[in-house]
Amino acid sequence: MIYRVDNFTESSINPVTGLVFDDSWLVYYLTDCADYNMMVGSAGGAVYTVKASRNSADWKMSLCDFIGFNAERNKNIILSMSQEEFDCAEKHYGGHKYNDNFLRENEPEVLVHSTSYENWLSIERDGRLKSWNVLKREKTAWEDKPIGLKLGDPEDFSDFIMFSGGGISGEIVVSSKESGEIVMDPDKPYKTGVRLYFDIKKIAEDGLLIRDGIHLKVEKELPLEPYLIWYADWKKAGLTGSISSPKIFTEKSNNAFNSLFGGHVSSDF
Repeated sequence: MIYRVDNFTESSINPVTGLVFDDSWLVYYLTDCADYNMMVGSAGGAVYTVKASRNSADWKMSLCDFIGFNAERNKNIILSMSQEEFDCAEKHYGGHKYNDNFLRENEPEVLVHSTSYENWLSIERDGRLKSWNVLKREKTAWEDKPIGLKLGDPEDFSDFIMFSGGGISGEIVVSSKESGEIVMDPDKPYKTGVRLYFDIKKIAEDGLLIRDGIHLKVEKELPLEPYLIWYADWKKAGLTGSISSPKIFTEKSNNAFNSLFGGHVSSDF
């Protein structure tokens, strides 16, 4: 079900039911903040909330992808925005679907999945990427909890393989896993892993790409063939050793990819 409110206050109490939120609820909150396009997470026991700025050109598409994806999974959604804004977003969205089998105009053709070097060896043997939950079922010695839980991610996020743009976010995840806590410092030394560069256009055309309003992702598993274009480890990135920083490894890897494939993967995205 979808519920709209004019104003939402972050709290553990659901304004619709008057009870404590359970994990069937999500919030999409439209703000006037100029400091970000989007922020996500849960704070102080509050429900998982997406805060999207009206200053972002993409909020209308994001909102409708969020609704389409989560409504199909029987989530209850609270929208904090005016009725006029909601109507405007639906009109703008037109006939799109969260799993459109084509790339939209503003979507890049190449996206990245980052992982540790040890995990890459397993991925290479399997010939496929697998979501955290699939790996948890298959491997008795797998991690106790995904690092995303420390950010307040819902548990079902672990059913999906997440992609990032060419930017640093994937390396922040690898660095955080190594440290066992969230590490946002882009200059902190860490053991570099592997950046996997995927043909997202082909993934979309084959009906595998999912947009949840926050991420571009694939459910459960993704074979490397025919979607993996290239991967970068520290040697391919042109580093002198495996220890670097998220910022430097990202930039070096992207530069190498762009040089080899004539791409335009940006370290800022």
